[in-house]
Amino acid sequence: MKTIGLLVGREETFPDALIEEINRRDAGCKAEYVQLEGTPHAEVSRYSVILDRISHEVTYYQTAMKVAVLNGCVVINNPFWKLADDKFFGTALVSKLGIAVPKSVALPNYQNVEGIEPESLGNLKFPLDWEGIMGWIGFPAILKPHWGGGWKSVDKVENMEELFDAYHRSKTLCMMLQEFINWDHYVRCICIGQDNINPVPWDPTLPHHERYSKARCDIDPALMQTIVEQAQTLCRALGYDMNTVEFAIKDGVPYAIDFMNTAPDLDRNSLTEDQFLWAVDQMATLLIDRAHNPPANTKNPMRWDQMLSL
Repeated sequence: MKTIGLLVGREETFPDALIEEINRRDAGCKAEYVQLEGTPHAEVSRYSVILDRISHEVTYYQTAMKVAVLNGCVVINNPFWKLADDKFFGTALVSKLGIAVPKSVALPNYQNVEGIEPESLGNLKFPLDWEGIMGWIGFPAILKPHWGGGWKSVDKVENMEELFDAYHRSKTLCMMLQEFINWDHYVRCICIGQDNINPVPWDPTLPHHERYSKARCDIDPALMQTIVEQAQTLCRALGYDMNTVEFAIKDGVPYAIDFMNTAPDLDRNSLTEDQFLWAVDQMATLLIDRAHNPPANTKNPMRWDQMLSL
């Protein structure tokens, strides 16, 4: 009997339903919530697979998940990729893949972190060429952290005054400035296992509980198929088996806006019922398959490149 563990935060509806579904199938696996109480460096995990939905917020969980992988456990999403990625690098990568992205610029921290003095930053040109940057990006623009999620510290700025105010408030965060796409349609793809994509109209301007259920649905089927294929390309390149990929569609062109959501919102109260049941079903299938058919290199992942390919 294989054991599948779920590492979660405050959420309840998705993990509870997922555990119930895996155990209901009686497929040689049992599912339960992970229990951790300090991790010895040579510990072999009792779990064949762990679904990680919270380590991005809990530092101890991050190192525990990496050691679990080192000692033969499959962790979704791969903690080595997950902790190495950032939104600006992701934007550059996606552009290299031929997918449209908003014009983006990484910015140095407004405020130095503790222990860093001006003398340590001789490689930075100061002041920044704001006129040149904004001449390319244009207004309105989005200022957001280069790493993180949950819409934290994200500002839409309409002019230089608003930009400088938001940049000042970012303090020690490394920020990225991004062209605002004044979209005609918006699509969020729920992605399970890199190939299984559920593209759904979504409207970030609506109240949270209505963003799926009341979004406009009049999107050309051929365009929707293009979006599915681009979401698959993105997830394969990033190595994510659990993700949401957001596209802002303007004049028939899908722009990849947000696509590094390694613990996406899958709450029953956020999705429609059909979308929720689809996510539970697909994730249960994926976890059971990985428990019985782990990647070959999980048996001896002693090189970083091997860990990144798990």
